[in-house]
Amino acid sequence: MRARIGYAAWVAGVVQFFVAHGTVQAAWAQPYSWAANNVSDLGNAHCAMQPDPTPRYICSPEHGLMNGSFIALGTLLLLGVALTGRALWRQGRAAAAARVLLAGAGVGFVLVGLAPADVNENLHILGALLIMGTGNIGLLLAAFGLADNAPALLRRAAGLLSVLAVAAFGLFLSHHYLGLGMGGMERVALLPLLAWSFTVGLRGLLRPAVRA
Repeated sequence: MRARIGYAAWVAGVVQFFVAHGTVQAAWAQPYSWAANNVSDLGNAHCAMQPDPTPRYICSPEHGLMNGSFIALGTLLLLGVALTGRALWRQGRAAAAARVLLAGAGVGFVLVGLAPADVNENLHILGALLIMGTGNIGLLLAAFGLADNAPALLRRAAGLLSVLAVAAFGLFLSHHYLGLGMGGMERVALLPLLAWSFTVGLRGLLRPAVRA
């Protein structure tokens, strides 16, 4: 039962994030672009021209909803890591490290929501580093830390998605966007973790209950 709550937390966290994302971006008077805008632009508390790293005007009327969604996502990711237990993870250092690093991503989302980029930039950047840095390394370790009964596809997906996300994060930090735009490359670094968490959570909910 504990594990199923954890799986549900992951699914709910990702779903509410995309619902909030769509709602908040739709509220922009000036069209929001997945290529030109960071995800965090949706949570900026003030309307202003942002010069770095790519000049753009940010004005997010529903920023409170987005920041609340970041906090909810982080909290639910943490809950999932804590509750999935032996139903998902094997014993050993790889699994323990993966869970700690994935929990770090959850903390990062909470920090991003509590500290919008135009309110506390340093804390916001720390949150982003936890999400796309420790979170994606945790995803890589998950490939080695999943329980023996986990499908090989989930292991391979964790490994491949983590490599993609880490590479994209490096390109994003170095301002090499490969035609995807700043926001596009950031999403390549961010979304694999959410896609994997949602898939694992949905699979866990659809399977017969397993004692954690």
